[in-house]
Amino acid sequence: MRRRHSLIVGGTRGVGRAVAAALAREGDALSVLARRIPPDGEKVAADAYYVSADLLDAEAIRRAVPEAVARHGPLNCLVFVQRYRGDGDAWAGELATSLTATKTLIEAAAAHFDADAPGAVVVVGSAATRFVTGAQPVGYHVAKAGLMQMMRYYAAALGPRNVRVNAVSPTTVLKRESRDFYLKNEPLCSYYKSAIPLGRMGTAEEMADVVAFLCGPKASFITGQEIVVDGGMSLLLHDAPTPRPPAAP
Repeated sequence: MRRRHSLIVGGTRGVGRAVAAALAREGDALSVLARRIPPDGEKVAADAYYVSADLLDAEAIRRAVPEAVARHGPLNCLVFVQRYRGDGDAWAGELATSLTATKTLIEAAAAHFDADAPGAVVVVGSAATRFVTGAQPVGYHVAKAGLMQMMRYYAAALGPRNVRVNAVSPTTVLKRESRDFYLKNEPLCSYYKSAIPLGRMGTAEEMADVVAFLCGPKASFITGQEIVVDGGMSLLLHDAPTPRPPAAP
């Protein structure tokens, strides 16, 4: 039986890497689209296929889909976890990386989904789809909010092809790259403990588990939905003075 083929966009660090690792544990054949290919010791699975492409290059990312399909067969899952990290114009970069690249890849991938099995697309958003965070620029907020409507649009458009499209929106989470910074910063830890009803920060692995659920058969009748994974932080009304997070370093 052919293994499920999952393509992760931005799967080399942070939540993206955790998603790749979670899907690898489920036995998926993995393709990872990223700007830089990690060394062998950093790859999440021995047979994971890494495709190098700049998400600002539309032709390069269009070529990436058939390249991944040639390696692992038709797509079953497509997950977007990319983030603009350039030093150019932040507005243009955020919109191009989050919105234009996602649209280009979904439309390039649509014809490559397995016709004999259900398909899934999952977009990782942010709490900034609804709220304003001082840690991110305006382009980040607009791009993440736009992704949610794009997700709904493609859920309707791709539903007849048996492809579900959903989103996961986390707040700030502990990632491998930032875990020590947060855990060693007592004022920041105290802030999140007081602001999150569950009393702690979430982890990249917990976000990845929700993505994996949306990719799997237990989410077979869920489409067009944004699942907020924030430990209840967005439940609280800030109608009284609350401590603000310390300024970013």
